[in-house]
Amino acid sequence: MNITPATVLRESAAEPVVVAPERRAGQANLRQLIELRWLAVGGQLATVLVVHAGLGISLPWAEMLSLLGILAAFNLFSLWRNRLAQPVSQIELCVALLVDVGVLTGQLYLAGGSDNPFIYLYLLQVAVASVLLRPGYLLAVIVSTVSGFVLLMQWHRPLLLDATAPTTLSPNYLGGLLLCFVLNVGLLSVFIVRINRNLRQRDAELADAQQRAAEEVHILRMGLLASGAAHELGTPLATLSVILGDWAHMAPFAAEPELREEIEEMQRQILRCKAIVTGILMSAGEMRGEAPQLTTLQAFIDGLADSWRAAHPQAELAVRCERLPEAQIISDSALQQVIGNLLDNAAEAAPGTPLTLVAACPDEQTLTLSVLDEGPGFDDERLRHFGDPYQSSKGQPGRGMGLFLSVNVARTLGGRLQARNRNDQGESGGAEVILTLPLASLLPRQSPPDAPRR
Repeated sequence: MNITPATVLRESAAEPVVVAPERRAGQANLRQLIELRWLAVGGQLATVLVVHAGLGISLPWAEMLSLLGILAAFNLFSLWRNRLAQPVSQIELCVALLVDVGVLTGQLYLAGGSDNPFIYLYLLQVAVASVLLRPGYLLAVIVSTVSGFVLLMQWHRPLLLDATAPTTLSPNYLGGLLLCFVLNVGLLSVFIVRINRNLRQRDAELADAQQRAAEEVHILRMGLLASGAAHELGTPLATLSVILGDWAHMAPFAAEPELREEIEEMQRQILRCKAIVTGILMSAGEMRGEAPQLTTLQAFIDGLADSWRAAHPQAELAVRCERLPEAQIISDSALQQVIGNLLDNAAEAAPGTPLTLVAACPDEQTLTLSVLDEGPGFDDERLRHFGDPYQSSKGQPGRGMGLFLSVNVARTLGGRLQARNRNDQGESGGAEVILTLPLASLLPRQSPPDAPRR
């Protein structure tokens, strides 16, 4: 195969490089530090020149300029580092800030120590670290700034501003200055960290809301498609039902028992198809009656299990109810479809093994519906992507929407759908899918749980 420059260009255009968000954030943060450091180099250079040459105050300018040279060299190294492909880690950002703190400490040592009014530039380092670093690395920067402040109170070169004025401050003043600095550092770091955490939580909630909105749009499109398909299927199903009814009364078919049994089986399957179409239309709200159908939890579970057994005569389903209240609930067709879908998935995952449907109320406000099977369970990849669309273990395109819809129905009812492997919990068996719902979402609105009953 000949590789030409044009081929490389086409492949590069067809496969753009995707940069991870963490890597982009690290590089952007390092870039901000580089820009701030150039400002610091320029500001310190201007300050040294103005104070030494303009104000006539004696400064060890050679040593101070040497420190500025070290800071500029480190900034050039940071520019080179930021161009590398490796992501910028938290420890690298922490080391960069510690270098800034060290150079600032050296400059303050040469220019009066804690007497220098520029000592509060330490607060800038703490503020930047509070924004960029995690708490463990932030603590290192805080310790370095406070330590530098304390050391500069004891060891520094005096700054001779006025020959007639005292060159040292009183110990009480220095103690108050240190206390003020420590309070500023603590409050600044705590509140900036809290604000950052709140901002991250808000961003996570916004991302979750956007994901839910996208899923709801996807479900709406599927609902419209299903409703239209149900309308279209009604006519051919009715036609097939009439034709099969005519065949059943024809002499050639009536005289053959085997043919008659097959016709009856086809009629039963058509009735089942009609029931499925009717359920789709009811779920879409097109055939819902004026008053909702009321039942009890026990009757709801029993009816659902009987319907599923009738549709799957080859499967074995056991039902276990624990502490179900006698309150009336609304027979929600969407909830019936969710549980039926979970039972279908369990039967496909563990064919020929018994299934168990457990309905329980661990407290007066919560209902849990669990489907247990004896199959191999979920692998780690399926558990991580449980409920995502088009994540099917059947290996067929377009499959994997059942659990996605079930998760969203549970979310609409105020509950959640979870999956686990029973072996991981020290139990015998395969997988378990647990649907947890608030009882209030199934109760009729005119009779809340705390309403007095006659």
